[in-house]
Amino acid sequence: MKKNLWLLAIAQGLFLTNNVVFIAINGLVGLALAPVAWMATLPVMGYVVGGAMSTGLVARSQRRWGRKTSFQLGLLVALLTALLCALALYLRSFWLLVAGTVIAGYYSANGQLYRFAAAELAPPSFREKAVSLVLAGGLIGAVIGPNLANHTREAMAAPFLGSYLALSVVALVSMAVMAGIRFPPEPKQAAGAAGGRPLGEIMRQPVFIVSTLGAALGYGVMNLLMAATPLAMDVCGMPFSDAALVLEWHVIGMFAPGFFTGHLIKRFGVLPVMGAGVVLNLACILIALSGQDLHQFLVSLFLLGVGWNFLFTGSTTLAMQAYRPEEKDKAQAAINFAVFATMALTSFASGALVTTQGWALLNLGSLVPVVLTGAALLWLGLRRRREAAAGGTGRV
Repeated sequence: MKKNLWLLAIAQGLFLTNNVVFIAINGLVGLALAPVAWMATLPVMGYVVGGAMSTGLVARSQRRWGRKTSFQLGLLVALLTALLCALALYLRSFWLLVAGTVIAGYYSANGQLYRFAAAELAPPSFREKAVSLVLAGGLIGAVIGPNLANHTREAMAAPFLGSYLALSVVALVSMAVMAGIRFPPEPKQAAGAAGGRPLGEIMRQPVFIVSTLGAALGYGVMNLLMAATPLAMDVCGMPFSDAALVLEWHVIGMFAPGFFTGHLIKRFGVLPVMGAGVVLNLACILIALSGQDLHQFLVSLFLLGVGWNFLFTGSTTLAMQAYRPEEKDKAQAAINFAVFATMALTSFASGALVTTQGWALLNLGSLVPVVLTGAALLWLGLRRRREAAAGGTGRV
């Protein structure tokens, strides 16, 4: 179990390396190639739109071939699309770059399932910690991603061409890591089970609604602010090395808590930990609104990362209460579709807002999903307390 979890944590870190480099450079490359400035983050949006479009396809491939084969197919797509993005930059073709990132979304849709696969590699008593540990592997991406983007920026004639080529090497390394993981066999369905309950019935459960909202809106707010940060810092006249530093500490904030978030959930319960994530998001926004110096960008984005970790790890743990083993593919696909759809909207909105309305208005707008997430957690918490008082088994 430990070997498999550590290898999956490394795969998670390499997945985040890909994501961080994409976030760091796609907006800037898009700004250089786009016909108009407000389209700069379309390549970032393309990545998550491709992920949303791929959730159903990935679910079918996971169901048909199992975790390992599907994950390796995703990594093959990562390799090929990194090369395609490099070609797009070499040819200075904006729309080929967007197409490359859309196709790369298939890899992202696979990578988003690593956290669920972590729970299947551990016994029930260790699942919260397994999810948290594998997410902590994102620290690899926190260190490698920004530095890879920064040090390969001028490696070739066109800025960031070397960064895309480096991502193809990252994909090859990840394929080697994935080859060493032994996943458990897919659960066998009972005769006549037909894959469990209908998806609509699963989605109507309060626990599914709140876990999906927590994952989607938590990721949406994080993506809204993170995707805009390199552009906002560029507008402020800061060098790319400063943006890379801010992104590095942001991703450290996202994944360093993974070493103890599972313990916190075990001790205090999943809803209080998710509530702490909402409070940290609010603190992030307040600091971002206080000014636009380097230290304000850095502290704000670090708190945003920690808040995301609490919300996303908690949402993943909470979601496992909403479906049975034979229902996991369709339930996880529905959750990830909601996450990717929200990220697609925020990726586009981040570029449009920061280039037309400014950093302050972008942060003010992010208050809406943060407050909505807090209200959903409060609703589920009160509902479970009523159930417990009435003799039910609801646990906050």
